[in-house]
Amino acid sequence: MSNWIPFENASYLAEQAFLIAEDDTAVALEKTVITVYTGKGGKQQLKGSGLVRNALVVELSEENDDLDLILDFGSEFKFRLTAPKITAGKVFAPNVKSTLQFVPTSPWQQIPESEFEILMGKLELMNS
Repeated sequence: MSNWIPFENASYLAEQAFLIAEDDTAVALEKTVITVYTGKGGKQQLKGSGLVRNALVVELSEENDDLDLILDFGSEFKFRLTAPKITAGKVFAPNVKSTLQFVPTSPWQQIPESEFEILMGKLELMNS
């Protein structure tokens, strides 16, 4: 998993981020940031976090085995992380948000603008 990150080592704030299931049901993340850094062997690596209502993630996970993460950094910088490793707090009160952390399990795929617009139009956002 090297040479797939088109950013320099730094932290980047996403304009939008969503956990999505195969059935296009999604949960929005807030204040989502990725950090690009040099890891073992001098290879670039990525990790990230965002705020989310954990109760919605639990609900989304009940019907879906794998969740993908869509990250939109603006312009042509839109990516899909397929089944990233996700860890989150254990707070399940309906209106409480906590930090969700993620790391890729495979390189992300860049999403062309036209495909991104189609994907966003199909998403059913969970918010209750």
